[in-house]
Formats: sequence, structure tokens, C-alpha cells
Amino acid sequence: MTYIITEPCIGVKDASCVEVCPVDCIHSDDDQPQYYINPDECIDCGACEPVCPVSAIFPEDAVPDEWRHFVDSNAAYYRT
Repeated sequence: MTYIITEPCIGVKDASCVEVCPVDCIHSDDDQPQYYINPDECIDCGACEPVCPVSAIFPEDAVPDEWRHFVDSNAAYYRT
């Protein structure tokens, strides 16, 4: 399992999660409206979740139904 960054991150893109990640698995680029967690690198430590100022980060199995599509978009970011 991995953690997923969802809709509240869009437009905010606060880097608090990036700063606390012990394995540097949270990435983005200037063209993206949010951060993404690399599912192959995430160690499921959960350090990112409590520091997110907009509560956008969830364990994959706890993503709210209205944001389930972010599971796919997160994975797609790393397939490109």
C-alpha cells in the first residue's frame, strides 16, 4: 500500500510533506498542480499525512470515494 495525495493539494502545493518524507518519494514539477507519491518508493511510514496543511494525504485504502480517481492519477504520474 502507499499514500495518495488528493484534490485539496491542487493549487496549494505546500511542500511540508516533501520535507518530512524519509525516503524522498514525493515529487512534482512546475507543470503539475499538486504533489504525487511514488508508489514504488513509499515505505508507508505515514510521516506525510499529519503535516499536510489541507488534509490531502490518505492511505490508499482510505481515500474518500469522491477522490478515488487520484489513486490512478498518482500512479499515472510515475508511468510517464
